[in-house]
Amino acid sequence: MVATVRTVAFQGIEAIPVEVQVQIAPGLPAFTVVGLPDKAVGESRERVRAAILSMGLALPSKRIVVNLAPADLAKEGSHFDLPIALGLLIAIGVIPADAVSEYNALGELSLDGRLLPVSGVLPASVAASAAGRGVICPCSGGAEARWAGDIPILAADSLNALVNHFHGTQVLSPPEPGQAEEAPPMTDMADIRGQYAARRALEIAAAGGHNLLMSGPPGAGKSLLASCLPGILPPLSTREILDVSMIYSVAGMLAEGKLSRLRPFRAPHHSTSMAAMVGGGMRAKPGEISLAHRGVLFLDELPEFARPVLESLRQPLESGTVTIARANAHLTYPARFQLIAAMNPCKCGYLGDEQRACNKAPRCASDYQSRLSGPLLDRIDLHIDVPMMETLDMMRRDKGEPSTAVAARVGMARRMQEERAVRLGLPDSLNATVSGDNLAQIVVLGQDGERLLEDAARRFRLSMRAFTRLQRVARTIADLEGSASVKTDHLAEALAYRQMQHGFQVEAA
Repeated sequence: MVATVRTVAFQGIEAIPVEVQVQIAPGLPAFTVVGLPDKAVGESRERVRAAILSMGLALPSKRIVVNLAPADLAKEGSHFDLPIALGLLIAIGVIPADAVSEYNALGELSLDGRLLPVSGVLPASVAASAAGRGVICPCSGGAEARWAGDIPILAADSLNALVNHFHGTQVLSPPEPGQAEEAPPMTDMADIRGQYAARRALEIAAAGGHNLLMSGPPGAGKSLLASCLPGILPPLSTREILDVSMIYSVAGMLAEGKLSRLRPFRAPHHSTSMAAMVGGGMRAKPGEISLAHRGVLFLDELPEFARPVLESLRQPLESGTVTIARANAHLTYPARFQLIAAMNPCKCGYLGDEQRACNKAPRCASDYQSRLSGPLLDRIDLHIDVPMMETLDMMRRDKGEPSTAVAARVGMARRMQEERAVRLGLPDSLNATVSGDNLAQIVVLGQDGERLLEDAARRFRLSMRAFTRLQRVARTIADLEGSASVKTDHLAEALAYRQMQHGFQVEAA
C-alpha cells in the first residue's frame, strides 16, 4: 500500500503541486526520503519520527520510503514535515486515507509534535483554492490561509490535534482571516519647509509611478521628502494586496496573517549585497526589489551602493520582474517597484558652496557621480536638485501644504489614468509603465509640442528610452492638472526634470 498526501513546492511565489508518497515494505529497518530533497527535507525524518513517538506511537521496524513526486523537482523547506507525517499515519492505519484526500498539507513539526509556523501559506492556499482543495496548516497560518477564499482549512496547533479531529474526538474551529494591519504614523508634507521644486517632483512621481533621483547637500531634506511618499500614494487595490502579500508570505514576513493596504516602502542600507537586493541565498528568497513590489524602493546615498548592485536594478526597472538563475532552477519574482533615490552632489557633499566645499572640486563631483552609469540614470524619469534651505524658510513657522491635499490630487490623476486605460483597452493604467506602442494613444501633441519634442531629442541626443519616458512624465503632469491633452508647458516641465542628467535648462514655453 502507498499512502499519498498532497502538498506544494515553491518556485518564486508559484506553488507547484507535489505528491508525498509513503510506502512501508518488508526489509531491514530504514527511513529514506527521495525526490531531490534539500537538507531541511532530509532532516524531516528525525522530526517526524520524534513527533509520532510523542503521540505514544512507534514506526514499524520495516523499510520506509518517502517519495516526493515529481522526482526531478527540487524540494526545499521544512513544510514537508506535516505531509510526510500524515502519510506515515495513513500507512500504519492511524487515520483513514480519505481524511486528507481533499487537502494540501504543509507545516513544520517540533520534536514534541507541535506544528510550527512556515512560510508560503498564502500562495499554497491560493493554489489549493484554484484546484478546489482545502488546506491543512499550523494554527499560526490559519488566518493567512483564510485570505485565499472560502475553502476548507484545518489549522491545528499539534499533530495530535489533527488526529483527534479526524477521529471525531476534537473539532478544529475554522480560522478567521487576519486583521488588516494598521498604517504606522507617516511623515506629513506639511512638516517640510520650502523645497517647492522637490515637493512638486515628488507629487509628479507619486501620480505617475515615476522613478525619482534627488541630489543635494547633507541636511537639505532628501530623506525627509522620501519618507513623505507613502502618505500621498493611493492605497493598494484588492488584487495588489494579494500580489504583495504572497511575496511577503514566501519571505516569511506576513506576521499573524495581517495584510496591509499601505504600499511597501523599503529602504535598504547602502551596504546591501547583491543577493539581498535582487533575491537569492540558500532558498532564493525574494530580495528588496521584490519586497518593494507595487510600492517604493528608496536608496539613500545612491553612489555608495556597490556598482554591481546598482547595475542589477536595470533589467527589473524595465521588465517589472527579476529572474534568479541557479544551477538547478530558475525562479522569477515580481519586481514592479518605484525607485526613489537620493545622493550628495560630490563626496564631501558641498559642491558649489565656496565656504564648505573641499579643495578638490570639481573633480570631486565628477569622480563621485561617475559611480552611476548612464544606462541606470537613463531609467530614472525625474532628476531634481534639492538645495540647502534658505534661512528664511528654516525660520518660517507656518506649515506647508499637508499630505492629504497632495494625496487628493495624486488620487485624481491616478483615477484619470485608470479610466483612460479602460477606455483605450490598455493592459496597464500607470503612466510610468505604459508601453511605447500605446504611448501615442495617450500623448497627443500639437504642432508646437511636436516641434519642442523634436528639438529636444535632437539637441540633447535623447535615447529612445529617455524620449519615451519624457512623454510619460508630460502625460502625468497633464493628469495632475486634469487636462485631457498634453500641452507645450507640460512637455517643457518634463524636460526640465532631466536637466541634472543632461546638463541643460529649459525655458518655459
